[in-house]
Amino acid sequence: MLVSVKCLTYNHAPYIRECLDGILMQKTDFRFEVIVHDDASTDGTIEILKEYEECHPDVIRVIYEEENQFALGVNMEKVDALTRGKYWAVCEGDDYWIDPLKLQKQVEVMEAHPDCMLVCNRTLLYSLKNHSIVGENYCYCESRFVSTKDIIYKGGLFISTCSILFRPEVKRDYPDYCRHCEAGDYSVQLMSAMKGRVYYMNEPMSVYRIDNPLSWVGKLTWNKERYKERIILERSRVNMLKGFAQDYPRHAHLFKNKIANHINRFAPGKEMPAYIRKAYQEEFAPEIRQFSIPWRIDHFVGTTRLPLLWRIRKWYYPHFRLNIKRY
Repeated sequence: MLVSVKCLTYNHAPYIRECLDGILMQKTDFRFEVIVHDDASTDGTIEILKEYEECHPDVIRVIYEEENQFALGVNMEKVDALTRGKYWAVCEGDDYWIDPLKLQKQVEVMEAHPDCMLVCNRTLLYSLKNHSIVGENYCYCESRFVSTKDIIYKGGLFISTCSILFRPEVKRDYPDYCRHCEAGDYSVQLMSAMKGRVYYMNEPMSVYRIDNPLSWVGKLTWNKERYKERIILERSRVNMLKGFAQDYPRHAHLFKNKIANHINRFAPGKEMPAYIRKAYQEEFAPEIRQFSIPWRIDHFVGTTRLPLLWRIRKWYYPHFRLNIKRY
């Protein structure tokens, strides 16, 4: 069993067939398995999974939860424990693959480069709002190894989760700051860069659905009723970055810059109530006090939202935006 494909799903009835079909169409000269984890879906996803499990018993195994594990704060290590592959691929239930040779191509890269810990590819962006492909997510304009600086600075969305294949060694001796981080895909990317190299294939082989309010990305929007959950989410990501800065001092300056950028970038805007902005400031006060002068200035300008200062900010503000090409 060379590859284990991990598929996490919850209420993905409209999409799960396309996801599983994209996996099952893979043409490889090796065996692969599909481990599906259903987190107590209530929309008919379970019935579809049972149908596929019955038709493909040698390939698909499904874990059915009776209670939603995400709501309980339980991590998904049980899925990792069931995998048997030399490599792990990921495709969540609302995403899908479009190239039947995706796994074959990525495994060939890994086999040719023993120091490569993760390989990813160009990804199309499908908008649920527009019902069409609206852009692409890519690292570079050519296939190449990804720089560690780019992986740290550009964040988890720099590499699409549905595109990755990595070695299980990435999660060996996984530290708590990675295990408890809400952005699990970002921690895998960072650990891959710390333990080896990351390779990017400039071929569109997967599709990522955007504009989905139920997705993890949809939870990044500030909400007056659930702002405490958002602060907890941001704290877990900052703690992860601090852990990497401590354990990998060679890249500590990059992680410290990323921490400052992250806190400033995701601060609630002036349109949010004062009590939310105050709660955020109090949560990250220890980190803000350690900011260098440029980052303190940036924090002040970003939180005041004055038009003149905002224009000045654009002049010196580090550029960390996701590299998206719009059609």
